[in-house]
Amino acid sequence: MKIIETYGADDTFELGKQIGQTVMPGTVISLVGDLGVGKTVFTQGFAKGLGIEEPVNSPTFTIVQVYEEGRIPFYHFDVYRIGDISEMDELGYEDYFYGEGVCLVEWANLIEEIMPSGHCTVMLEKDLEKGFDYRKITIEGGLLK
Repeated sequence: MKIIETYGADDTFELGKQIGQTVMPGTVISLVGDLGVGKTVFTQGFAKGLGIEEPVNSPTFTIVQVYEEGRIPFYHFDVYRIGDISEMDELGYEDYFYGEGVCLVEWANLIEEIMPSGHCTVMLEKDLEKGFDYRKITIEGGLLK
């Protein structure tokens, strides 16, 4: 486990970018944190690190957004609005989770029972006592060397 502190959106973006530059195909990342904590900023940096130039936003109403222009395919899930785990079956989530791309799953704690064993976790947390832009980012699963 590694803990990184960031003090602004640029730092969070750069951390995501650094991880995106080194992540390997087949990696599944659980991205956890409250609303407004910086998950989308982290994801945008992650996509940039993969070499994706198109705009990346949270796929809130589509559940999964597919990006294939980077060095490896990137599957960005947002399962916040999922009503039942069977919706993931309908999407064919296993093709994404066990494929040749990399998956980043926002709100993965809501589908924990189907997350692959050995997935990595990035947890973003605020601490207003340390400043409005402060984030404590806990990384588990070998994403940083």
